Amino acid sequence: MISVVRWLARICEVGFVLTALAALGLWCSIPDPGPLATRNPATTAFIELRKAEGQTIDWRWKPLGSISRYLRAAVVYAEDDLFYSHDGVDWRAMKQALDERFDRGAFGRGGSTITQQLAKNLYLSPDRSLIRKGRELLITYALEDALSKQRILELYLNICEWGPGVFGAEAAARHWFGHSAQRLTPAEAVRLATALPNPFVRTPTKNSSLLRKKRVKLIRRLRSQGLIGAEEERAALEDLGAGDAYVRPDKPSEAE
Repeated sequence: MISVVRWLARICEVGFVLTALAALGLWCSIPDPGPLATRNPATTAFIELRKAEGQTIDWRWKPLGSISRYLRAAVVYAEDDLFYSHDGVDWRAMKQALDERFDRGAFGRGGSTITQQLAKNLYLSPDRSLIRKGRELLITYALEDALSKQRILELYLNICEWGPGVFGAEAAARHWFGHSAQRLTPAEAVRLATALPNPFVRTPTKNSSLLRKKRVKLIRRLRSQGLIGAEEERAALEDLGAGDAYVRPDKPSEAE
């Protein structure tokens, strides 16, 4: 009996040591995001992946102030509503996304914050595994520790993928709408925002009842936050083919 206990104790010791070594190895693999506070990245993991696939890359960097405020706001509202208040991970949203996927019998991404998506696009791959997810979380916290929220948003808007080889808001605006990111209209901004995080399935020019509902909701959010006026709201909804959703200023707006 004593020998069995000793044998189990040794197994536990070995398991503890191996776990500690694995955790140490995972921690040592985390890149230092500190230089990103003042320097723009020369490339990203996703850009290198597309190059390896033979894609022609269109990537044009713009400071945050040169990107439409409509797009800046719409991406936050659509992708990460608690962006300015969480510490990098929205555990409630992540749990909800996981519950939904387990209910459907499938495990996939979901509930990721802007900082998590930045971590993935900068340093990781689209592969799905627990190890990759663990690295993503560690990098996310490192990014939040090293960078301001505004810098994180600036990095994200400049490196996220908006089409085949199309990276960043400036390239996306020119690719899909023929002008700079600074000149994006509210309607164009919400089209880009609702394309994320999968612009290959939900392209900015694709129209569906689900995308229409999301875009209407974002336009109304821009209006409620004072970023656009009544006439801009009406023009944006008409541009989106949702003019019937417009509510006159003297009438109460129904919640989506």
